[in-house]
Amino acid sequence: MKRRFSFGLAGVMIAALAAPAAADQTGFAAMHDMARVGGKMCMTDHYHYGSGKGASKAAAQRAAIGSWQSFTDFEYGSDWARFSKAVGKRMSCSQSGSGYDCQVEARPCR
Repeated sequence: MKRRFSFGLAGVMIAALAAPAAADQTGFAAMHDMARVGGKMCMTDHYHYGSGKGASKAAAQRAAIGSWQSFTDFEYGSDWARFSKAVGKRMSCSQSGSGYDCQVEARPCR
């Protein structure tokens, strides 16, 4: 019995490794209009937003981009969650007594 189980487990593991990697998408992106921008597929009218705080402007910008990426990943999957691929990017920052606050918006692309 033990031998049959180990062969079965080995077969499952080999099949899993041989299967093509699936894209990481939730399927919710299909509800938005899309168009090609350069070599990317982008949402045409749907923006995502992020905000962040930091002791420096650079830290607040990183936090805002991280916030944008985190929510986009949650909603659409990691294929859409790269701020570097997004289009229509806008960022604004303001200085406060404790550092900086930044807001970012962009349309996701994959």
